[in-house]
Amino acid sequence: MSTLRIGTRPSALAVAQSGQVAARLRAAGHAAELVEISSTGDRSSAPVVELGVGVFVSALREALAAGEIDVAVHSYKDLPTAPDPRLVLAAVPPREDPRDALVARDGLVLGELPNGSRVGTGSPRRAAQLDALGLGLEVVPIRGNVDTRIGKVRSGELDAVVVAAAGLRRLGRVDEATELLEPVQMLPAPAQGALAVECRETDVELAGALAAALDDPLTRAAVLAERSVLAALEAGCSAPVAALAEVVSDIDDDGTVLDRISLRAVVGTTDGALLRASSTGDMDVAEKLGAALAAELLDMGGGSLPLGNR
Repeated sequence: MSTLRIGTRPSALAVAQSGQVAARLRAAGHAAELVEISSTGDRSSAPVVELGVGVFVSALREALAAGEIDVAVHSYKDLPTAPDPRLVLAAVPPREDPRDALVARDGLVLGELPNGSRVGTGSPRRAAQLDALGLGLEVVPIRGNVDTRIGKVRSGELDAVVVAAAGLRRLGRVDEATELLEPVQMLPAPAQGALAVECRETDVELAGALAAALDDPLTRAAVLAERSVLAALEAGCSAPVAALAEVVSDIDDDGTVLDRISLRAVVGTTDGALLRASSTGDMDVAEKLGAALAAELLDMGGGSLPLGNR
């Protein structure tokens, strides 16, 4: 197999996580190089909700389909829930920390921020959960890379920002977080901390090699359950939807250890409320588990969910 051309967005975080994928492939005996491809999302400063679903992945997918690269590495949470028939999700590597992280002035944690503190985030999901905590915070919409966001705290423009812990860890900057937010405070986005590695649907041999070198079945099942919530709600990656699945071990009546999925989800409503639901099911029905939990949330919310066609 010739040198694999791995497509990546040009941001420092994207290059870092794609570099980790390339390193694992090299360790498995495959020659690999990174090819940077800029997306519309990288070139625009507009809010993500205005840019649309898939804005960070479309350029990579087009380059992959056109044969300009052999592999594309995405932040899984950026992928549209609808599959691209030209491509195959060949591997989901082991997940990094899925939690959100607070970077605040003066080393403060979330509960220590004074009433009226300005907290930056570009995520409606994070904004809805911050508002629901009732801490009297002013949520400020922001865009930009990790440096740009944290820079707004360092300059005094903001009191804090909320970013993905996975990004800080992959950049070697997790010590800049003043608090890692537990899911009970801030449930993460579906697939947060996970990567998606795609290749062309016709490259069967390559798909097998990527799966053998990179794929983690437990992460794949957990993320499938989370994204099934999103898909069943017909919501995009910028909707106020949070979900986290964890693989837990149960013991059946015969003493056999079984891996099961524990799934939690939160949805923000048009009136500012949060709807919460949870469920547990077998790993082989991860997709059905997510869809059933979404149906429960829809029943709870009636017409108050700010999503797509129901």
